[in-house]
Amino acid sequence: MERKALFIINPISGGKKKDDVPELIKKYLDAAKFEAVMVYSDGPAHARQIAKEAANKFDLIVAVGGDGTINEVGSAIVGTDTILGIVPYGSGNGLARFLGISMNAPQAIRALNTGRVKLIDSAKVNGQPFFNMAGMGFDAHISEVFAKRKKRGFFTYLISSIEEFNKYKPEVYRIEVDGNVFEREAFMLSFANSSQYGNNAHISPHASVQDGLLDICIIKQFPFWRLFEMGMRMLTKTTEGTKYLEIIRGKHIIVKRANPGPIHLDGEPQITGVQTQIEIVPDSLKVIAGDYKKSKAY
Repeated sequence: MERKALFIINPISGGKKKDDVPELIKKYLDAAKFEAVMVYSDGPAHARQIAKEAANKFDLIVAVGGDGTINEVGSAIVGTDTILGIVPYGSGNGLARFLGISMNAPQAIRALNTGRVKLIDSAKVNGQPFFNMAGMGFDAHISEVFAKRKKRGFFTYLISSIEEFNKYKPEVYRIEVDGNVFEREAFMLSFANSSQYGNNAHISPHASVQDGLLDICIIKQFPFWRLFEMGMRMLTKTTEGTKYLEIIRGKHIIVKRANPGPIHLDGEPQITGVQTQIEIVPDSLKVIAGDYKKSKAY
């Protein structure tokens, strides 16, 4: 039975050209299985709007972009029977990497033909969905800085982080996790559904999108000269061996801080108030994954 697939292409994600994407889709998507439609998003929230309008008309909606594009598409179809596909073209591609989806576009498109679906958790910040990672503190600040830069891509993100590192001061947070209260001074807080930020940098190596839990990663301020070490620990999945990281796992989280400030949802910044609620939503999104564990054919 032929199914309808909508490809939503973000033309600016990751600073990568996508002129060849339509031809790649025609070449590598199985036309016997899918009737493909392609559309380009043209600004913030447009991919979400497109996906919301298309959810009842398409069996599969494919985000061609990075974690921000995935967030927009996923937010529109979470909790429905519509399946999310991913062709990674972002700066970090955290969720795609965690799901074992190839960074090679032709291979990622071919994987859509398998029809292998994984049911994964999503999460919410004050009712707004995210799928890979949300955060407060330094990484939210960097997301805000990065969003204002004209150039995209990993190196722009890296340079922004280095430039801002010594300027940023830690905050005190009151963190309630499933009724248990912790008070911590932190450089940043990350709420991890998957294990990694992107580019195979794993902040919480044992996090899983199928365990019904969020990993609250409390990163304490560390000296600039340890930045390389922290980076290597993330790349080698050994962050739990450092005194600068504490991980608490839970389902319902309330965070209070002294002042309103930035937070990011899958890398997209916004401002929240002094109190923020974060919660896991188990088994709420269907996605075609490259890693076929716990997946099934549709």
